[in-house]
Amino acid sequence: QPAGAMQAAMSDGEIKKVDKHAGKLTIKHGELKNLGMPGMTMLFKVKEPSMLDKVKKGDKIRFVAEKIGGAFTVTSIETVSKLNEES
Repeated sequence: QPAGAMQAAMSDGEIKKVDKHAGKLTIKHGELKNLGMPGMTMLFKVKEPSMLDKVKKGDKIRFVAEKIGGAFTVTSIETVSKLNEES
């Protein structure tokens, strides 16, 4: 069940800053189980620049972060309110 596996890899977070110029997001996040990382606030690169247009400061999100080329990178992101509308 790939969709379920993807969901399991998703972490909860809140957007603290969107830096379109640098292509980065500052996210206050819960535990990132797939990376073995505790909850904290940190800077992430984004895989696709268009991801920066989907979110704004204060948004509650679910996201997947992976380590790509030594940099923590958001590879999937969705706002929680959007999730609730769909279910």
